[in-house]
Amino acid sequence: MSGRLVHVGSAVVDYVYRIDALPAPGMEKTASSFAQVAGGGFNMMVAASRTGMRVVFGGQLGSGPNGDFLRAAFIAEGIETLTPPSPVMDSGNCVAMISSDAERTFVSWPGAESVLSLDMMAPVAVAPGDWVFTSGYTLSYPKSRDALTDWIEALPAGIPFVFDPTPVITDIPRPILSRVLARTTWLSCNTTEAAEIAGPGDVEGLAVRLLGDHCPKAAGVVIRSGAKGCHIRLADGTAQTVAGFKVTAIDTNGAGDTHIGAFVSALARGIPPFEAARYANAAAAISVTRHGGSSAPTDHQIQTFLSHAADPAGAGRTQKANA
Repeated sequence: MSGRLVHVGSAVVDYVYRIDALPAPGMEKTASSFAQVAGGGFNMMVAASRTGMRVVFGGQLGSGPNGDFLRAAFIAEGIETLTPPSPVMDSGNCVAMISSDAERTFVSWPGAESVLSLDMMAPVAVAPGDWVFTSGYTLSYPKSRDALTDWIEALPAGIPFVFDPTPVITDIPRPILSRVLARTTWLSCNTTEAAEIAGPGDVEGLAVRLLGDHCPKAAGVVIRSGAKGCHIRLADGTAQTVAGFKVTAIDTNGAGDTHIGAFVSALARGIPPFEAARYANAAAAISVTRHGGSSAPTDHQIQTFLSHAADPAGAGRTQKANA
């Protein structure tokens, strides 16, 4: 694999509390455990790196203790930071409350990752073979969205651009979102985000409208459905629903990030999209059996999982173009 993943997004420090259930308004809960971990875009980068892709970070880290913590986490995973730290701000943080049903609730505080400029991004150069990724979080920040959108639009035509709108999609101004979607090569989103872009409908109809009306240059779209797997539609009209794998989830935090990172890494190795989706489903399935957002497995672990896993129910149905 010669190309890099150039991640131009955000990374924050997660403060993770495990509780049996969310407290009622005005009440208090005692957590069963607490951890401070690298989070945000770090989780997607880890998934790509652990599955064999070289990863570099083109966003901004802060100059305080949070930024120092993130830099150490990046170094431990072999992820290079291309930009200098902010001289005036620390990196942001996110409080994550993980309940006993493996669901999570977030409260975040933006920091240096929320302020991007074209001057700050000047060291972020792409080369043939690279893949570029960003998420909706960075586009939701008023002090970063314009510069990042301009930078994305200026990418060379041959550079694949992958976009995950994330749950904050409603905070992205529609003109910004439309410009980014128009340059997107691969869109990966969940069903709620797909409906926010394309309107209500079943997953097959959403995929058709995402490609036809919103992502005219895309090679394909991926609509993730959690444990059920994902639906992919390619630009040629071929589509497949790729079923997920049955596992016992203990922490779903970072599962979507793991899916995207593993999917991009597989595509960059030349794996066909539907096969890459099954690989990504396996990566996400493994990740939810582990605690922590950056719980992505290695390529070897995914291959071992796939070699022992029975084909999921309805292992995937392919729809031919114009079907």
